[in-house]
Amino acid sequence: MRVLSQGAAVLAGLLALEASTSLNQEFAPPSYDEDPRVLSLSRFFEEKDSPVALLARDFIVAADWNGLDWRLLPAIAFVESGGGKAFRNNNIFGWDHGNWPFPSIRAGIHFHGQRLSASKLYEHKNVAGKLATYNPHSHYPLLVTSVMDEIGPPQFPPPD
Repeated sequence: MRVLSQGAAVLAGLLALEASTSLNQEFAPPSYDEDPRVLSLSRFFEEKDSPVALLARDFIVAADWNGLDWRLLPAIAFVESGGGKAFRNNNIFGWDHGNWPFPSIRAGIHFHGQRLSASKLYEHKNVAGKLATYNPHSHYPLLVTSVMDEIGPPQFPPPD
């Protein structure tokens, strides 16, 4: 019984330490203000007169949160809707032939990031495999990857 109460006291002390430490620490999400990917994507969409240029940061955040190539989501959006030029239901990705409604374009970006990362249909597949599943037409992966190449390189050197 004494061992149990000592264990409970140690656990309570650790929890109190964790709580006080956590309350005193500030969570600092990564800054995307100077991220070269955001700048490159914004520039790409602006050159194409795309209305989603202002959402470049959201594309990058969704890619980072879901472990995707940063160019994949914007390239699909560009192929499917001209980067937000022709769509319905806030669905710039053509999901379910544009019939699947999203509460906002931003919500659709994050849905697609999560789906392309964690869905049983897409997980454990490389970009080509994800694209072949997303749209079974044989030309689709090449079309999207060519837009990805136009957006920018796969990796940027870290900012100084």
